[in-house]
Amino acid sequence: MSAPTPSASLTRVTPAGRWPAVLCWLAVALEGFDLVVLGAVIPELLATEALGFTPEAATLVATLSLVGVGLGAVSVGPVVDRIGRRWAIIGCVIGFSVFTLLVAFAPNVALFTTYRFIAGLFLGAVMPSALAYISEYNKSGKTGKATTLTMTGYHAGAVAISLLAVAYSHNWHLLFLAGGLAGLAMVPLLIWKLPESEVFLIAQELKRNPGAASAKEAGAADPTGAVDAQAKTGMAGLFAGKLALVTIGVWAASFMGLLLVYGLNTWLPKIMADAGYEVSDSLVMLFVMNIGAVVGLVLAGWLADKHGTKKIVLMWFILAAIFLAALSIPMTSQVLLNIAVFITGVFVFSAQVLVYAFVSAVYPPQARGTALGMASGIGRIGAIVGPFITGALVTAGIAYPWGFYLFALVAVLGFASMVIVPKSVDAVGR
Repeated sequence: MSAPTPSASLTRVTPAGRWPAVLCWLAVALEGFDLVVLGAVIPELLATEALGFTPEAATLVATLSLVGVGLGAVSVGPVVDRIGRRWAIIGCVIGFSVFTLLVAFAPNVALFTTYRFIAGLFLGAVMPSALAYISEYNKSGKTGKATTLTMTGYHAGAVAISLLAVAYSHNWHLLFLAGGLAGLAMVPLLIWKLPESEVFLIAQELKRNPGAASAKEAGAADPTGAVDAQAKTGMAGLFAGKLALVTIGVWAASFMGLLLVYGLNTWLPKIMADAGYEVSDSLVMLFVMNIGAVVGLVLAGWLADKHGTKKIVLMWFILAAIFLAALSIPMTSQVLLNIAVFITGVFVFSAQVLVYAFVSAVYPPQARGTALGMASGIGRIGAIVGPFITGALVTAGIAYPWGFYLFALVAVLGFASMVIVPKSVDAVGR
C-alpha cells in the first residue's frame, strides 16, 4: 500500500473532534483486553485439559504470544512511517481481531498457538502506531498527558477481561470471541472517524518537495518537533548524529520498565504468599497495584507536561526503586501494606509509559513510528525476561525478599539509562 499523497498547498486535515483520541484509547484498550485474556483462560484450559493443553503447552503459547508482540512492535515502525498512522492502526485492529476470533475456534493446541502468535504480531504493532498518532494529533506540543491517558486504555482493557473472566472463564471460547468481535465492530468507526495524521502528510510532502513549506509552517503543524525535510527515516533516523545516544538510552529504559511491569504482574501474588501473606490478600495486592498504575499514569502525564518529561521519568524510576525495596519489609497492617503496594504501582507502571512520551517528543516525524516501535519491541524482551528471572527466584525459594531487591535494582538501571539522554531534541541536534 503506498503512502497517501498530500496536496501541494499543505492543506490541513482537521481531526474529527475528539474521535481520534477516543479511537486510539479504544485501540489500546483492545490490546490490553486481548493480551490479558490468555492469562485469564489458562487455568481453565489446564483444569479441563481443553484441546489437550498441558502446563508445557500453556508455557509455550504464553511465551510465543509475547514473542509475537515484540516482533510486531519492532516491525511496525517502518510501516507506520511509510504508509501512515491511520492505515497502520486500522490494519492492526483488523489483524488481531481476526486471529483472536480464530483462536476461539482452534481445534488443537498447535493451531491455538499459531493463531495466538500471529494475533500477537498485530497486538504488538497497534500501540506504537496509536502513540505515534496521538502525539501528533495533540497540538499542544506536550506529549506526556496525551501518551499516559491513551495508555490508561490498556489497564481498562485488562480490568474488563478480568471481570468477564470471573463470570465466563468456564467457557473460554466466549472471551476470545468478545475480544475479536469488539475489534471488528470498531473497524468501521476507525475508517469513518480517524483521519490521517496531518504531521505525517506534511512530512511526506516535504520529503518529496523540501521547498513546499517554510520551517515555521512545518513547526506549527508538529509542535513536538519541527518537520525536517532532511531528517532520516526508519532505523537510520534513530542513529542520526547524537540521536544514537537517545536511542540507546530509551531502549535500555524501556527494557527495564517492562521487565518490572511483567515481572510484578506475573509473580507478585506468589512472592507475597511466600512472604507469609494470605493468598487472597496477595491477589488483592495485584489489583491494588494496577489501580495505582492508572492513577500514576494520569499524574505522571500531567507532571511531565508541566515540568518536562525527562525530569519526571527520572523521578518515577527512582521512587519506584525506593518503594519496591520497601516492599521487602514485613508489614503487619494490611492497610499499610496495601497503601505501599498502591504507591509502588503509581510509579512502576507509568515510568515505562513516560519513556514512550519522551520518545514521541524527541524524534522527528519521519522516524517517530520506528522509534516507538523499537522502544516497545526492546521493552517486550524485558517483558519476557522479567517473569523468567523472577520465576527462577521463586523456584530457588528466595523471591522474598530478593525479588524486591532485584526489582529495585532494575528501576535504578532504568533511571541510569535515562540520565544519559538529552532532555530535548534541540539538545540533540540533527
